[in-house]
Amino acid sequence: MRRVILAVTGTIAGLVALLSFKSHVPSVPVAATTGGSGGSSSSSSSSSSSSGGQTTTVPGEFPQGSLAGKLPAGETAVDGKAANTVYGPVQIQLIERNTKIVKVAVLVQPANTLHDIQIGAFAFPKLISETLTAQTAKIDAVSGASYTSAGYIQSLQSALDKSA
Repeated sequence: MRRVILAVTGTIAGLVALLSFKSHVPSVPVAATTGGSGGSSSSSSSSSSSSGGQTTTVPGEFPQGSLAGKLPAGETAVDGKAANTVYGPVQIQLIERNTKIVKVAVLVQPANTLHDIQIGAFAFPKLISETLTAQTAKIDAVSGASYTSAGYIQSLQSALDKSA
């Protein structure tokens, strides 16, 4: 009988401790974007920073923010329309040279939760890579990021329509 009482008491104490546990959301570093105020940033040699303070690209991450600050001659920037998704808007920008897509940047992405940011960090590099390979909006969606992929493809198609 004593063992039963101890087991029940231990179980209740464990449940109370488990239910009162408060977790906190860890912060995730995201590529820094600044306005056109002429800010500057310094980073490692594999990072790129535009002199207009438009965007900073962290190694291994996708470009965020406008790439149109200083384009070489012959390159044009085309912004796609913001596509509304269940988790928030997605908007991209194409950089074209002689009607060929040479760069893609994400201007707006869902970032309401840590999960949204993780999905973007996983999906956008794959979507950008497929875009540069296919040179069209007919690309495959990323598994696990269906809504984000659909928003990206919709914004990409609108940018391609503008540039045509």
